[in-house]
Amino acid sequence: MTTATHPGKRASTREVILDHAYALARNDGLEGLSIGSLAIDVGMSKSGLFAHFGSREDLQLAVLDNGTQRFMAKVLLPALTQPRGLPRLRSIVANWFEWGREHQSGCVLVSAASEYDGRNGALHDKVVQQQAGWRGELQKAIAQAAAEGHLRIDTLMLGLHHDAGLFGFDKVCQRAEQAFERLWRSWQA
Repeated sequence: MTTATHPGKRASTREVILDHAYALARNDGLEGLSIGSLAIDVGMSKSGLFAHFGSREDLQLAVLDNGTQRFMAKVLLPALTQPRGLPRLRSIVANWFEWGREHQSGCVLVSAASEYDGRNGALHDKVVQQQAGWRGELQKAIAQAAAEGHLRIDTLMLGLHHDAGLFGFDKVCQRAEQAFERLWRSWQA
């Protein structure tokens, strides 16, 4: 009689491995992940780890995905409960600051961006995909704030273009810059 591993146990073991690998990668980066030291850390054999991740690169990609999921769960998802516009954008930024506080000893996503920025391959491509996805989410939140009328930069710039020819660019530009600074300070509150 053969015993098959229960799918739930396999997924649970994979999550334990990912948790340990994530912790190691926070300190040593994705390049610092070693199958041997991870196997010792989780109390498994190297072949046991390879049963869950076919290669070191597959493990690194999984840790990067795991880091992205953790980041989004901490930073973006709670902010989605806030109204569209500036309240949501403020929440995203506040959550991001909290993420930074919690990960000041090491962030897998930040270190991966510097580890793979000049390389080719699957890890580089995954980092680019992750970073582009996050920037897209930020752009979306900023666009929503503008659409809600919370960010009125366009009004300032249109006023600058309209009045510059009539009243002189330098004078109008100075007023527009002052207005922008007042607007900026109001967002800081």
